[in-house]
Amino acid sequence: MAKVDELRQMIADAESIVAFTGAGISTESGIPDYRSPGGIWTQMRPIEFGDFLASAEARRETWRRKFASHEVLQKATPNAGHRALARLVEQGKMIAVVTQNIDGLHQVSGVPDDKVIELHGNATYAACLDCRRRYELDWVREIFAVDERLPLCTGCGGMIKTATISFGQSMPEAEMQRAQEVTLAADLFIVLGSSLVVYPAAGFPIMAKRNGSRLAIVNREPTEQDELADLVINAEIGATMSRAVGVN
Repeated sequence: MAKVDELRQMIADAESIVAFTGAGISTESGIPDYRSPGGIWTQMRPIEFGDFLASAEARRETWRRKFASHEVLQKATPNAGHRALARLVEQGKMIAVVTQNIDGLHQVSGVPDDKVIELHGNATYAACLDCRRRYELDWVREIFAVDERLPLCTGCGGMIKTATISFGQSMPEAEMQRAQEVTLAADLFIVLGSSLVVYPAAGFPIMAKRNGSRLAIVNREPTEQDELADLVINAEIGATMSRAVGVN
């Protein structure tokens, strides 16, 4: 409890807070983790971006997996951790949420789109790989339901893929640049539910600390960056942030 009180004081003292969120904040909403023991990637090999481009069968398998798991994402709702961050944004204390997650729950919780920086994309819709035109998943599902026909862009004829960053796919330049900008503007950087092992994204807490920001890490398990942090709390994110921010 003393550590939560310390986090509450850090939040009160800060003027420009940035949150950096990973899978741990969304597992509390029932969304499975990918990398932890028993996670999705321990059960099936991820499909590399190069394979998606080169193989129609790889593209079909990608869509099979997507539609098999999509119901879980559709049913998920923001939890207390998401709501606490939304409150800090509403209060004007939190300038951005940088997230490794692809579930869109920060936006659903009330954080404006322009305050959410999605480093790994978003799984709630699809986009053309060439012209970036957006497509809703229900539209893709209707096409795929007919003999697993692969969707093509109605504008340019390009391949359509969920708007996520796959293994082997380049990180989005604009989002990485924005994440760097807000990181360097932060006076408090709070990591929530990330194991901090996936780079280059995991470099942002280090960047913040080196730039003079205070660093707090809230995660159920220890991370490799705990020694850098001013405060480490190994506990449930929702309960911790609710008490620290003063929301239910």
